[in-house]
Amino acid sequence: MTVEVLDDYPEPINSAKRAYQASLKLGYTKGVDRSRAVLAMAQALANSFDDILEANTLDLEASKEMAVPELILDWLKLTPTRLKAAVGILQRLGEISDPLRRVRTANYQLEDSQSYTQLMPLGVIGFIYEAFPDLGAIAAGLCIKTGNSIILKGSTEASHSNHAIASVLQNAIEEVGLPAGCLELIKAEHGASMRDLVTQDKYVNLVIPYGRSSLIQQVMRQSTCPVLKSAMGNCYLYWSVNSSLEMVRWMITDSHESQPDPVNAIEKVLIHRQALPSSLPVLWNSLEEQGFQIKGDEELVAEFPQLGLAKPGEWGSAYLTKTVAFKLVNSLEDAIVWINQYSSGHADSIATESYQESRQFALGVNSASTYINTSPRFSRNPSRGDSVFLGMSNQKGHRRGFISLETLTTAKHIIQGNGRF
Repeated sequence: MTVEVLDDYPEPINSAKRAYQASLKLGYTKGVDRSRAVLAMAQALANSFDDILEANTLDLEASKEMAVPELILDWLKLTPTRLKAAVGILQRLGEISDPLRRVRTANYQLEDSQSYTQLMPLGVIGFIYEAFPDLGAIAAGLCIKTGNSIILKGSTEASHSNHAIASVLQNAIEEVGLPAGCLELIKAEHGASMRDLVTQDKYVNLVIPYGRSSLIQQVMRQSTCPVLKSAMGNCYLYWSVNSSLEMVRWMITDSHESQPDPVNAIEKVLIHRQALPSSLPVLWNSLEEQGFQIKGDEELVAEFPQLGLAKPGEWGSAYLTKTVAFKLVNSLEDAIVWINQYSSGHADSIATESYQESRQFALGVNSASTYINTSPRFSRNPSRGDSVFLGMSNQKGHRRGFISLETLTTAKHIIQGNGRF
């Protein structure tokens, strides 16, 4: 679909209608055709680096003039490496097996009939994202692969980049013969607010917001559509008395290596009081040498005045920078209670050599993912396994965890009678 056709339908309601009509056709499109479309999207993106990077430069220059925060500028910036990563993800999506049409026997069985369930697309996905222009391409690939239409609503800061990427993908989708409306973009010049999209519950089946907590909460307040509530950052690490300083240091530093978004970065560390080593300043100095800002609770600051004080409100909010706050706790039980109250519920970890402690932590912490003696560093395209992930994770609902292909599907019950009446 060309941008000119899209411009004839600027309002979110018309975009939603077009996406809905496309989803009805896309839902029964063969898996091989959906895979071919995603591979075409990957090739089109790879062929358009120069145009996309030029558009991104315009966004960066305008954002700097508007004094956009450095965090958002980093999220906004595209590089050949980031674009190549997006292309690689689309290529892998095109090659993995079809996530739809998997048949499972249903628990609900009627006499003289057979019931089964089948994975099906959700329909229309509204994706609202803050900066991260390459993420729009990845989200589109996930949706097309699962037979869903997608409506992209990016932030104003990334308007040129989003338009360039969406135009490339729309043309690729059109060339392989998928229905028009599979991918819609609500551009900044349409003058549409986020509320205009998230209230189209007649056509939109799910809204996924991606960005800072303020964006997530705004979508949750305004939406009449189902929302996949997600989170990034404010992940906790519990440092057990049965673990080493070196293990903790590695887990912290490695978790911050995800680029550009700190999805699973450890920002808070709870230290068992008896594990408090005399060499703790060595850890802090090592982290500071790597560009981290170190903070502590009142008790630690009293003992180590060089630390910045973590204010009460900081324990429940994400820094989304290379900042780590440390706090003393009396026990594993106290750590679990604290994490369940203040963590984002996204990804929390423990450093311990005790199997009993690791099991108690994994089962007691109410988070989508827990990590034991390993870095929670996130990868959208892991080398092992058979899936690609959007990032962040869903803390609410029946499918917690990273947003994957299966997250974008639902189950249909089909009952086959034997003709008796």
